[in-house]
Amino acid sequence: MSFNIGLSGLYAANKQLDVTGNNIANVATTGFKSSRAEFQDVYSASKLGTGSKAVGSGVRLANVAQQFTQGDINNTGNVLDMGINGSGFFVLNNSGSLSYTRAGTFKVDKEGYVTNTDGTSRLQGYGVDANGKIQNGVLTDLRIDTSNLAPKSTSTVSSTINLNSTADVIDQSITANKFDPSKQATFTKQFSTPVFDSQGNQHVMDQYMVKTGPNTWDSYTLIDGRNPDGSDPVATATPPVASTMSFDSSGKLVSVSTPVTPPTVPPTATISNDLKITGWTPGTVTAGVWKANGAAANPEGVTVAMGSTTQFNADTARTIPAQDGYATGQITSLSIDGSGVLLANFSNYQTKPIGQISLASFTNEQGLQPIGGSSWKESYASGIPGFDAPQSGTLGVIESNALEESNVNLTNELVDLIKGQSNYQANAKTISTQSTIMQTIIQMA
Repeated sequence: MSFNIGLSGLYAANKQLDVTGNNIANVATTGFKSSRAEFQDVYSASKLGTGSKAVGSGVRLANVAQQFTQGDINNTGNVLDMGINGSGFFVLNNSGSLSYTRAGTFKVDKEGYVTNTDGTSRLQGYGVDANGKIQNGVLTDLRIDTSNLAPKSTSTVSSTINLNSTADVIDQSITANKFDPSKQATFTKQFSTPVFDSQGNQHVMDQYMVKTGPNTWDSYTLIDGRNPDGSDPVATATPPVASTMSFDSSGKLVSVSTPVTPPTVPPTATISNDLKITGWTPGTVTAGVWKANGAAANPEGVTVAMGSTTQFNADTARTIPAQDGYATGQITSLSIDGSGVLLANFSNYQTKPIGQISLASFTNEQGLQPIGGSSWKESYASGIPGFDAPQSGTLGVIESNALEESNVNLTNELVDLIKGQSNYQANAKTISTQSTIMQTIIQMA
């Protein structure tokens, strides 16, 4: 019996050395989770129990438990290197078979899909609709779309403007003072804003501010130096329409009124009371001749927001204008935020979501079945996975340009190695002692 007890101890010590050796071997493996050998003692028993004088029959390996503690996260400088700071697993799809990993060493294949290191499995996440909205709920292969970003025509222009209350009044009843964009003396201030047509062509929208009274200003709007329909306000008898801004005694804007149908308004260019240009025909001017360029304005018109305009005793100036149009853009870089959203940055200064990483969680992580490659499969013991976006519930944060290192504590493993060696030697000694006793008995016979 003593031989069997010693043999079980040798087997257990050998398993402990195997587990320790595997941990040490993977001390530099990205996303690796260390394991721990767990043992139980063994007793021989009958149907009536073991009794009070039973002697143990040795030891057995009960379990090799995986330790899913957090590993250190170190920067790498590669945007597709991702570490999970917290709980959760990346989800990989290999021809319909899902696996789970903490190793975030991803790359892009020739078709643009984000894959694991060996390119056999695709990273899973949520796609986006045509407006860039994340479509949560259905997992899909994440793909980096490198096609150009289509242009968007301008629909709104806004800024905060202050008009100097002490500026000189320009009496437009005098012929010489009639507004003329080519004569600076006929207006107080000019503001220029880039706007875009449906083909991504950039145009310049000019707003000319003319002080006409103590608390009133006129605003003229031209695009490419011309009326919205393309006519020249200087060379033709179709001057631009003035929008009149009225201020109260404290310098706050009271109202903005724009004539809708005076005789001088071009029939194809209508400006509503909210400074909405609805008749703009985009074009180009070559050698002084205007010609439509084949593009169109935003079908909803271009709204020039003037609600933040004030009249204080300060320089006539405005903040940087904001407008929602842009030209065609080529992807220049990729970034990934903490919630796992993949953001494509384009040459036209636009940023567009192209997908979001999904993480999986399990009720019993230690029940996962290791399959190699720092990956696991779900099992009956682990339970089914739950999928959600990073930072949702108990799921961790995605750290791009970084990787989670192995959670192996090398110092502890080296100590365990010494202990395992001592255990092996001690159990071998029990067998050696039992052999000596047996030899003594045989020699007595």
